Amino acid sequence: MVLPLFFQGALAVAGKNVRIYYTKPPVFIFGLLFPLFLFIAFFMGRGLALSRFYPGFLAMTLFFTASSVGPLITPWEKRDRTYERLLSYPLTIGSIILGDILAGALFGFAISLVILVASLLIFSLPVGDPFIVLAAFLLGTIAFATLGTLLASPASDTPATVMMLSTLVRLPLIFISGIFIPLADLGGAAQAVAYLSPLTYLVDLFQGAMNGTGVIGPATDLAALLAYFLLFGAGAVYFQRRNVMKGL
Repeated sequence: MVLPLFFQGALAVAGKNVRIYYTKPPVFIFGLLFPLFLFIAFFMGRGLALSRFYPGFLAMTLFFTASSVGPLITPWEKRDRTYERLLSYPLTIGSIILGDILAGALFGFAISLVILVASLLIFSLPVGDPFIVLAAFLLGTIAFATLGTLLASPASDTPATVMMLSTLVRLPLIFISGIFIPLADLGGAAQAVAYLSPLTYLVDLFQGAMNGTGVIGPATDLAALLAYFLLFGAGAVYFQRRNVMKGL
């Protein structure tokens, strides 16, 4: 079956992104090494049970890997003047953004899945409900890859500027999302702020599926991730379309 032109364009853009951007050093630094170092810094020497802390680490890894590709693509292509070439093809802003999302989601899903399988084999961690874990992987990677694409929307052709904005947005989220302090232990204003973070719902999904200690509930968590995906996607389309109209 022949795919519609919109999806053909998105797949072509995703393939191009995979070939070009998966080997960029910032992708590995911010997508893999950064969450690993954070995990070591907060886990080692504290006597924490790995099974209790691991779901948060897995969510943090998926969050950073899925959102690490998107912020680099648009500014790099604007700097190299290839973004205009994409727009000259029979592609829409929506198909370009969808291609960026697919590239980020595939990277996040593959890296996080390898880490999960390796951890299960080495540490014999509980899997819990595999269907919830799989659903969390799929929706989480798509939602956070879309966030990465949204973070690339500022009218800038300097990757360092966009990466600085990306870090300012992503780094605070890991401290308010129940990774280092369980959501059940938060109270008052801290818990209210945690509910505003999309990462909170992924952490809660993994905690509920792997340890049975979820607070919110899987249906609400999945619905929230889907809502954030739609919100981030609509924002990315709006801002990038506005930039094109302004010639930025």
